[in-house]
Amino acid sequence: MDQTRKLWIWLGALLASSFSVLLWMGGEIHREAPPMPDSVVTEQGTLVYTRADIETGRTVWQSMGGQQLGSIWGHGALVAPDWSADWLHRETEARLELRAQRAHAQSYATLSAGEQAKLQAELQPAIRRNTYDADSGDLVIDQERADAIAQVAAHYIGLFGAEPASEELREAYAMKNNTVDTPEHRRQLTAFFFWTAWAAASERPGSTTSYTNNWPYEPLAGNTATPSAFLWTVFSVLFMIAGIGLLGWHYAVYHGRDPAPPPPAHDPLQALTITPSMKATAKYFWLVIALFLVQILLGATTAHFQVEGREFYGIQLADVLPYALTRSWHTQLAVLWIATAWLGTGLYIAPAISGHEPRYQRAGVNFLFACLVLIVVGAFTGQWFAVMQKLGLANNFWFGHQGWEYVDIGRFWQIFLFIGLMLWLVLMGRALWPSLRRRDEMSSIVGLLFLSTIAIGLFYGAGLMWGEHSHLSMVEYWRWWVVHLWVEGFFEVFAVAVMSFLFVKLGLVRARSATVNVLFATIIFMAGGVLGTFHHLYFTGTTTAVVALGASFSALEVVPLAFIGMEAYENWNHSQATPWMARYRWPIMFFLAVSFWNLVGAGLFGFLINTPLALYYMQGLNLTALHGHTALMGVYGMLGIGLLLFCLRGLKPQAIWSSALLRRSFWSFNIGLALMGLLTLLPLGLLQLNAALENGYWYARSAEFMGRPIVDVLVWMRVPGDTIFSIGALLLGWFVLRLWIAPRSEPQAVGVGVTSAV
Repeated sequence: MDQTRKLWIWLGALLASSFSVLLWMGGEIHREAPPMPDSVVTEQGTLVYTRADIETGRTVWQSMGGQQLGSIWGHGALVAPDWSADWLHRETEARLELRAQRAHAQSYATLSAGEQAKLQAELQPAIRRNTYDADSGDLVIDQERADAIAQVAAHYIGLFGAEPASEELREAYAMKNNTVDTPEHRRQLTAFFFWTAWAAASERPGSTTSYTNNWPYEPLAGNTATPSAFLWTVFSVLFMIAGIGLLGWHYAVYHGRDPAPPPPAHDPLQALTITPSMKATAKYFWLVIALFLVQILLGATTAHFQVEGREFYGIQLADVLPYALTRSWHTQLAVLWIATAWLGTGLYIAPAISGHEPRYQRAGVNFLFACLVLIVVGAFTGQWFAVMQKLGLANNFWFGHQGWEYVDIGRFWQIFLFIGLMLWLVLMGRALWPSLRRRDEMSSIVGLLFLSTIAIGLFYGAGLMWGEHSHLSMVEYWRWWVVHLWVEGFFEVFAVAVMSFLFVKLGLVRARSATVNVLFATIIFMAGGVLGTFHHLYFTGTTTAVVALGASFSALEVVPLAFIGMEAYENWNHSQATPWMARYRWPIMFFLAVSFWNLVGAGLFGFLINTPLALYYMQGLNLTALHGHTALMGVYGMLGIGLLLFCLRGLKPQAIWSSALLRRSFWSFNIGLALMGLLTLLPLGLLQLNAALENGYWYARSAEFMGRPIVDVLVWMRVPGDTIFSIGALLLGWFVLRLWIAPRSEPQAVGVGVTSAV
């Protein structure tokens, strides 16, 4: 059997089995999700909260920005606390205070260490005991807990309103006055916070661990790492070592068997005539630059909120652009500009691959672009009205702010974007169809490119699988289908297929070798990538099975990154293969940067936080932001820029590129990103980790800790890195602008000829 056919069979079997397990576990998560009580009542029958209070409270939380202001179960923003951990700690302290007054007639803080330890030991079983009655739907609590709930709720009602006593805390959390619009909505918000904290500490029936696998770490409440966290952390390391060993053996035996072909004397792509639809993609790359620059500006503003609270150099910016809004736009734009770069690349490369310009293709490309602009403007406008509490809860889910990090635009705009991706899929399919029908040495690469296009279009639809009142655990399950599988999965397969195709057509790689390498790389990545999704779900109300699967398969995601140096070396060899490859030096340099950040950002910093035991203490700290920044920008951002430059090389074939501009831009990006991580995110994350280990997770996210002078210094240390990085973006923007407004041309025109397949 042909090797290519075998690899296709292996890939098909792998994807079928992986997604079967992923879907089956989704059903398990649905069945085992923390129950939401119909009512929370005292033993005396006093009603504390209803289910409607809890559900409406979650809607209120989503409308104010949700995961973009603080976090729930560890997922969300770094400024403001994790509300689940904060509530659990405050309620535990309140109950200890009540018991100290009752038993000793004095404050808990004045008791001896022994007396405090005795009260803690007596309270922990009460906190962890699950008093939910599945038959009646009631969560029955004692009067002591009801009194503690009332105290903590009063704190939050004041905090999310405009109470003067909470002014300093609002400043520390970068919250505007009246973050939540009405007293009733604030009360209902406390119901949601209470339920998330209850699930975090109450033991599952028949188990000694809580619904969130004992997350967060809270010594006062008896929340400590589970034995399964230790066990599967050890096994994940073993799986990683075994995977690296097997992949190393494969490289030693099979890699490099086919020698590289002699490079052509001239650039094969210079004979390509740019079709009307290919020319129309230029505006996509202009949009990429515009969105990228705005994202950087919003990122700097968001980071600045961490040191000046609600102000921006003395201006009360939070009254107009609150932190939750700037962070929403910053994170969403990161996905949008990278996705736009890849969408534009696909529309550019598809007619070039087939040599076929379908009828009305240019009109379709232009229409899709108009839709993208409308989606960005409309979705962001709706989010502003939502966070400013001007939209109302009834309209928020559809047109405002869903509150879920990276997929937080209103449902109407989500559907609109999904339809746009379906249009992109149709445009790609129409243009690629002649190549898909051919049976030649490039069939597998073109087929994989088209399959990844289908996956990109369809898998965004996972973001439509939850409703306004779907369980929090199920929303997290589907949300990570989008963030992990869509962004981190199929876009990467698409990019690898595009790059391999380009290198083949440039005459630098044999088609058979490229086909085998692309299929093998896809198998290796998907082996860990699909079920590795579960490592995001350790503490979102899931069972130990999710921890086991997530730990095992997320460790395999690191395996191919151990050999990333080989990929980088091959790309470097391509750039040096022949003098005319100097035309493609800077796209390839950005591909080299992708290799570096794949190893550092996705590999080292990713595995730092991915094991269950590590993530138990690190989730939601700046160490997760370290991984997020260096992986998202370092890998996918650099890849998007590299693809953009490849397309611009074809769109402006006669232009002489300013190597000085691109050199400065390239190094500014990489040096700036490194400084962001090394001067701020890494040291601050380590300080937070130490604080969490010593005092509990709540303390690492508290205003008390985050207000320390050393934290302010570390946040200000982002300025050099942010500035250098921003200069790189401005230089790139200026380079692209000059290609159209003041291009310098080569002496002889190139690209004259009939349209042909690349």
